[in-house]
Amino acid sequence: MLSLSGKNVVVIGGSRGVGRQVVEAAVRDGARVLAVARQEEPLQQLARELPGTEVLSLDASHEDAPSRVFDVLQPDILVLGGGAFPPAAPLHEQTWQQFAVNWEADVKIAFYFCKAALSRPLPAGTAIVLISSGAALAGSPVSGGYAGSKRTQLFIANYSQKESDRLGLGLRFAAVAPRITPDTDIGKHAVAAYSRYLGISAADFVASMASSPTASGVASAVIELATNPDQSKGKVFVVSGKGLELVP
Repeated sequence: MLSLSGKNVVVIGGSRGVGRQVVEAAVRDGARVLAVARQEEPLQQLARELPGTEVLSLDASHEDAPSRVFDVLQPDILVLGGGAFPPAAPLHEQTWQQFAVNWEADVKIAFYFCKAALSRPLPAGTAIVLISSGAALAGSPVSGGYAGSKRTQLFIANYSQKESDRLGLGLRFAAVAPRITPDTDIGKHAVAAYSRYLGISAADFVASMASSPTASGVASAVIELATNPDQSKGKVFVVSGKGLELVP
């Protein structure tokens, strides 16, 4: 893993979970870091706890979000980790609005930021890493359109790499699909949903999972891909407790 010293790192969804772990690791390694999230208070807490971290509060699913972010800090590494909590109910118990919530957040974030990276364009050599989900590969019957939206993020990363190559932009896109991460808020949300659905305890559900990753482990995987772009260009990786595994 190469050093981040002197690099500009922008983390969308940087106030909690894996995004926050990426921010912490990048700051420790000497990067200039901008953490972006919707809620102001968690960002201010982050800035207090990690002096030197820059923060920006905005809704990254808005069309003008990329230009607002890039005007503050043009990234050498852009991590797209923001999104919405999915519903926790089987398909027939959801409204369309519940089913579509991650399409309106997670997919829009990936679409607008990858589009902006290509259209602006960001400088050659910029690494863009999308944080998707293992649900994109395995499905998720109790979270509505979540799995489909996270799969679409993988397509967006792939399409973006093809366009960068076609246009000779020199950008490098990669995506990670972490398995359920029980030490994050969204991981706890998933554990609670599945344990209720299966009629078992949360502890038993966690015990049934093979090699779950930690938030810090996923963050390390993201940074590894961002700092080794030639090895990760246009590829998708599963992240488990064992580390990175390339998806064929």
